[in-house]
Amino acid sequence: MTSLKYKNIPTFVDGIRFASKKEAKRYSELKLLQMGNVISKLETHPSFPLMVNGTKIGRYTADFKYLQGKEVVIEDVKSKVTKTRDYILRKKILLTYDPPIIIKEI
Repeated sequence: MTSLKYKNIPTFVDGIRFASKKEAKRYSELKLLQMGNVISKLETHPSFPLMVNGTKIGRYTADFKYLQGKEVVIEDVKSKVTKTRDYILRKKILLTYDPPIIIKEI
């Protein structure tokens, strides 16, 4: 079944549903990096509350979160069509946090 919104094909790996083949492929790459001890504490679909002036206005769910050394990395697999206004706004809100949450786009 394809996603009606972006024509992606949802794909399952290790019993985890990914929104696209590209996201599932990235998960497989990250698993190999974790097995090689390049990264650690790999999480899929971590969620972050979106706070503005102390009020929760929504949430942002990334594709992946992991540690690379001591650095926390948040990743989102994006294409031109999935960089929506909503996504860009959520990304900007996360940049206002202390410390800022920076999203690495793949």
